Amino acid sequence: MIEGADGYRTDIGYVYGYHGELNPLRVRLAFLNAGLQPPEIATACELGFGQGVSLVLHAAASPVQWHATDINPAHAAYARTLAMASGTPVDIRHDSFVDFSGRDLPAFDYIGLHGVWSWISDGNRATIVEFVRRHLKPGGVLYTGYNTLPGWAAFSPLRHLMVEHANRPGSAHKPIAERIDDAVDFSDRLLAAEPAFARDNPGTIARIKAARDDDRPYLAHEFFNRDWQPMHFTDVARALAPAGVGYVCAADYSDHLDAMGWSASQRSLIEEADDAGLRETVRDMIANQRFRRDYWVRGAKRLSAAERTEALRLQRVIAVAHPLDFPFKVKAALALSQVEPGEAVCGSVIERLADGKAWSLGQIEQALQPKGISIGQIAQAVVLIASNGLIEAAQEDATIARVRSRTDRLNAHLIAQAGTSDNVHALASPVTGGGIHASRKELLFLAEVLQGRRRPDDWAGHAAKVLTTGASIVDLTAAAHAFATDRLPLLRALQVV
Repeated sequence: MIEGADGYRTDIGYVYGYHGELNPLRVRLAFLNAGLQPPEIATACELGFGQGVSLVLHAAASPVQWHATDINPAHAAYARTLAMASGTPVDIRHDSFVDFSGRDLPAFDYIGLHGVWSWISDGNRATIVEFVRRHLKPGGVLYTGYNTLPGWAAFSPLRHLMVEHANRPGSAHKPIAERIDDAVDFSDRLLAAEPAFARDNPGTIARIKAARDDDRPYLAHEFFNRDWQPMHFTDVARALAPAGVGYVCAADYSDHLDAMGWSASQRSLIEEADDAGLRETVRDMIANQRFRRDYWVRGAKRLSAAERTEALRLQRVIAVAHPLDFPFKVKAALALSQVEPGEAVCGSVIERLADGKAWSLGQIEQALQPKGISIGQIAQAVVLIASNGLIEAAQEDATIARVRSRTDRLNAHLIAQAGTSDNVHALASPVTGGGIHASRKELLFLAEVLQGRRRPDDWAGHAAKVLTTGASIVDLTAAAHAFATDRLPLLRALQVV
């Protein structure tokens, strides 16, 4: 272990993932669905930003002023490269949480940490709690994404075994990636020997086999830090209480839909729990939850029914998937439940959004008035559709215009970077204020689009020169034509290109 980093790995960089849950623009819809007043977010902070992909995409694609720290100097250096490429002012540090807390920082409307809470010591968690207490504004939001129980309970002994194997005497001379390979291989062979542990916890066999395919940087940071602490929701709530924040709702829209896929008896048990801590614990037991995404607030303000309705009417949304993806995914979700909103309501909302433009819920309400669909039904449908990753919140037109030049510069940098590396798979949208997934193949196609080349065959030829293995020109040509028909119009609507 790297004790100089307080037990957190700095000898191998983290993966270059994008986490949309950290986008402050998502807060508004979640809060309104819960009947709460969402804050206006002008200042934000991310604690433990990894490679900084989410941080810089959110900073470039919105007017929010971001501050952030990560203990790994290589992470900070890469994040600064992205920020400089976009021309976005971001305060990026590689401080410890203690040192960062001592800096002259503004009060924040939003503080986010994704995964970090589970991978640090009790002392660092206490530092974060004090940081939130000192720096989160009244009405401000804290987002936490963290490993939780009971979902990780069965795997905990196996994780302990892998760490002990990787840290055994005499192994320190090996690179961490090699030690992880050895630990995974040893654990796999142990489970194959049919120990009683494997018989009692059969799911661990599938998880260790999946680990063989996981990126080694992901495994290093997910499982091989000194500290690894999945926690019950109520334990997290108690830990955060001294910061003066309380739980308000889930950041994951799908967690707003308790009825989806759950039996009547399960829903009844949730409704019976009249305490927030008990209710969330019951939900986690029903789902065998492994990862929670939670919003906490300092001083929640509940809206009246009339206030909520008017605020919902102002909420803008836009499609982030091809219209043909909508019916299948939404029908599949509705098939798991017999509750509102029904297929007809969802279908009407989807039809309204199929033109690729941003619409407010009030505009959708006016368009669907002849069908007798209420704003409440529309809001339910929007949350359900958003939970399937098909639509996202959209910024105001003036904001989109204000940040467009920054996202253009950042996207040009990321697209060019794809010619030599397969790291970042996201681009910035000034419409959504965040990131949109893009595969390396799509990034290579876009490199040709930015050069003014209009023929998909040319795009495929360029991709074939870069992707020298695993992709035939026939397959790439077919993919390029499909991209031109389906994906490129969507990216243009989102002003990614």
